[in-house]
Amino acid sequence: MISPARFPDGLERRAAAEIRAAAGRRLEGYVATFGAEARVGQFTEIIAPGAFAASLTAGRDVLALVDHDAGRLLARTSSGTLRLAEDSRGLAFDLDVPDTSLGRDILALAERRDLGGMSFGFRATAEAWPARDRRELRAVDLIEVSVVLAFPAYGQTSIAARSRPDDNLVLRLRRLRLIAEAGA
Repeated sequence: MISPARFPDGLERRAAAEIRAAAGRRLEGYVATFGAEARVGQFTEIIAPGAFAASLTAGRDVLALVDHDAGRLLARTSSGTLRLAEDSRGLAFDLDVPDTSLGRDILALAERRDLGGMSFGFRATAEAWPARDRRELRAVDLIEVSVVLAFPAYGQTSIAARSRPDDNLVLRLRRLRLIAEAGA
C-alpha cells in the first residue's frame, strides 16, 4: 500500500475536469463521480457509491471555495447558499454565486468554459486497498468543495452556470448534459 499524500492541515484534495456553462447566477454540477479512476501520485483512486452519505447527514458546514483557498469563499451549506446531494452518479452540488468581484469572475470564466473543474477537500474515514497501488474511498469526512481554475485530478465531474431555480437538481443536471452532448 502506498500512503496518500496529505496537506499540512491533514486534508486530502481531489479535483475533476468536465466543465459546461450557461448564463446565470448559480453554479451546479458534480464535485465527484463514483467509480471514476484518478491517478493520484503513485496510485489509482476511485470513489465508492455512498462515500459522502455519512458526511452529508452529519450536518457539517461545508464551504464552497476557489482552488481550496479559504480566503476565496463562494458559498456554504450553513447559510443555504451551497446545496449538496449524493445520487447514483456522485456528489452533486448547486451554489448561489455571490455578487462580488470573485463571484463575477468565476461566472465569467464558467460562461467561457475556462474553468478546470470541481474538487473536494476531505479526510478518509473508510478506505480499502484492493491492490498495492489502488485505493477505494468508501467514506469521507467532507470539509470543502472547490471550483478549480486549472489541472483537476478527476476528469468526470461537471460544473455549469445557470440563472433560474429548478426544483429537481438531478433532472437539471441530466438535461444540461444532454444539451451539451448534442451541441458538441
